[in-house]
Amino acid sequence: MKLIECVPNFSEGRRPDVVAAIRDAIAGVTGAHILDTSADASHNRCVITFVAPIDVVADAAFAGIREAQRRIDLTTHSGEHPRMGAADVVPFIPLDGATMEDCIALARSLGERVGRELGIPVFLYERAATRPDRENLADVRRGEFEGLRTEIGRTPQRVPDFGPGAVHPTAGAIAIGARPFLVAYNVYLGPASNMPVAKEVAKSVRGSVGGLKYVKGLGFEVDGQAQVSMNLVDTEKTPLHQAYEMVKMEAEARGVTPTWSELVGLVPERALFDAAARHIRLRNFTPDMVLERKVRTAIAGGESLSGFVGSVASPNPTPGGGSVAAHAGALAAALAQMVAGLTIGKKKYVAVDAEMREIAVRAAALGNDLAGLVARDAAAYAIVAAAYKLPADDEAQQRDKTAAIDDALLHAAVVPLETARACAQVAELALVVAARGNTNAASDAGVAALLAEAGCVGASYNVRINVGSLSHKAPGAALAAEARVLVARTRELVRRTTDIAEAALGEH
Repeated sequence: MKLIECVPNFSEGRRPDVVAAIRDAIAGVTGAHILDTSADASHNRCVITFVAPIDVVADAAFAGIREAQRRIDLTTHSGEHPRMGAADVVPFIPLDGATMEDCIALARSLGERVGRELGIPVFLYERAATRPDRENLADVRRGEFEGLRTEIGRTPQRVPDFGPGAVHPTAGAIAIGARPFLVAYNVYLGPASNMPVAKEVAKSVRGSVGGLKYVKGLGFEVDGQAQVSMNLVDTEKTPLHQAYEMVKMEAEARGVTPTWSELVGLVPERALFDAAARHIRLRNFTPDMVLERKVRTAIAGGESLSGFVGSVASPNPTPGGGSVAAHAGALAAALAQMVAGLTIGKKKYVAVDAEMREIAVRAAALGNDLAGLVARDAAAYAIVAAAYKLPADDEAQQRDKTAAIDDALLHAAVVPLETARACAQVAELALVVAARGNTNAASDAGVAALLAEAGCVGASYNVRINVGSLSHKAPGAALAAEARVLVARTRELVRRTTDIAEAALGEH
């Protein structure tokens, strides 16, 4: 199961009832779990942290944004914290099993929906940014609500990615993005008399003035102690232990020794594992060596592959061929994403770096759609089975039963048609990564293409068998015709991809 953390910030911190309503709207989406709610009156802002499976996290975020739109009026809002929207910023953060590409795809999907359904302009930021000058949230939010009202749409930087070209009258605009986990980390340097040192150390570690990249630092006096307060905005690139070691080094150079440190809020376990492994100089450590992690994977990580295979092999009709076809497509998408990832950042492939990054995001989105179709296909069959069990004791009941069966069969044909469409798109990506991606992974691109073909053809079988069972064939004719077109298109893409793979293999 892919889990995503979402940390939306809302422009309300003084009315507990409004904060509670937004929180409850998010929590009301099945599968969303609130981890923390923090509100600050002086900033007039609240931050709600929740986690949810990838297939529902955007719905939960949307519910919070919609509730904020209903209850917050920025024309009467004031507070210390900069803001441009009622729902001001919504970042997605990948947890175990998820990737940054998953989160970028989520940001795009949610942004399109917010712009279309709520009429709020959306700017994508951080890793989801469509322009380099939108990666930094401060740049996106420059001028805040009042400034954006007059500037929106006047320059390319101020044209929203989704939604109208004018701010919402009361809800303003919103930044939606994808980013790594942010860790709030403080190191204390003894009594308040060391405040000058704390300020100097904070400046030394701050990335904006030449310190550690991805670190923001300030010196504060807290409860009579000198504190170096840091936000580590990318612990993969600047890990926790590196930040501490630099603070320690800079402080000791000024005659001060750190006394203790603290984490504010939550922290990924891998950040602590990395710090511990470095401290004891543990060689070749991986999180998979942690007992509890293995246990969680075994008993709480969703259905395992072996479990899915066992379910297919059982005498029950679901999951059946339609679910297996979707699963094959999801595996194909994962392979296409892998090949793109093996190309990104390589000097030899710098000319296609941007293209491969885009393909990785598209493959992640298609893989998530196909993973959802595994369950949807089984659910569609259950509806058909239920319709066939309806009573038909008289002519009226027989007519109702026939209509119910036809409706269920049409639905059961539409679901695998979605699978076939997605598999055809995966085949397109497989061809691109085979042709322009890392040549050392050409065989993987070939396998991706073959799996996409299997998924598309298998899904088309399910479309056609359900359409063929209709009492009147006309309503399903267009579905069957589209399925055949998708199969023909996919087979041609796969032929071209496998030709490339064979040529690459011929060199070895």
